[in-house]
Amino acid sequence: MAQGSPYRDEFEAALRVLGRISAAMDEAGYRPPVLVGGAAVEIYTTGAITTGDFDMACGRQDILEAVMQRHGFVRPSGAGVATRGWVHPGLRLGFEVVSDTLLDGMADRAKIRVVELGEDGSVAVMAPEDMIADRMGQFASGSAPEMLGQARALYRLGADLDIAYMTRRISEETAGEYGLQDLED
Repeated sequence: MAQGSPYRDEFEAALRVLGRISAAMDEAGYRPPVLVGGAAVEIYTTGAITTGDFDMACGRQDILEAVMQRHGFVRPSGAGVATRGWVHPGLRLGFEVVSDTLLDGMADRAKIRVVELGEDGSVAVMAPEDMIADRMGQFASGSAPEMLGQARALYRLGADLDIAYMTRRISEETAGEYGLQDLED
């Protein structure tokens, strides 16, 4: 990301910290985390849809959390505070490991995209096709009706989407209830 970035300052700062954490994990011989959820949506929509946290999938949560601590992250504590995530005193976005396997093993890891951050390393981001399918699955469950809008926004803004792969993934995530036509409506 260069000067004049389209992203919010706090989002870009958090991304750069994640890039340094990812580099440290890679240097130690561990697969870095993959950014999923709202932060991935924010990347793919170039900030049109924003998030309040960074959700990650990482097979070695213990290693990731140790590296995060070395980078200044702390786990919030106290009455009424959720303790699943991590915060950094210099960042306004929380971080949380939400899975040890990318979409329960359904996502094709070869489709992961990498965002280069220059001297801050890089960040692995779940493929936009999988983000769209995940959003459609959440919509189909009935628990998150707003996710249809996110899936459609990602689809409209998506470049170089593998339509066949995405169509299959949407069918898998929605038990065949939804498909490509639902993104185009």
